[in-house]
Amino acid sequence: MQLLLSVFADIVLWLEKHLLTCPSRKLLHIDCPGCGLQRSYIALLKGNVAESLRLYPAAIPIFFLLLFLVVHLFVRFKNGARILTAGYIFCAVIIVVHYIYKVLTNQILH
Repeated sequence: MQLLLSVFADIVLWLEKHLLTCPSRKLLHIDCPGCGLQRSYIALLKGNVAESLRLYPAAIPIFFLLLFLVVHLFVRFKNGARILTAGYIFCAVIIVVHYIYKVLTNQILH
């Protein structure tokens, strides 16, 4: 069990050291609507849900949406397509609202 936890911790550490660079943030010094997603998932892997929600509020709904999508591909739920569509719209609204909030509070400039 301890070996498994050690491997998991090593994976999380590797992910932290190998984050992808956002071209918008690097070249324009402005966050894009997706900035924070990687850091949010790393916070989730560490068990820090509050930090994950602070970094990128749509990360958890996106995770569950993708999980539902994979299950739907195999099970074919009766209203699966409608649920997925509603989930995509829900996630898009969260992303847009969060980005507007960041713009209004001057959090997008770096």
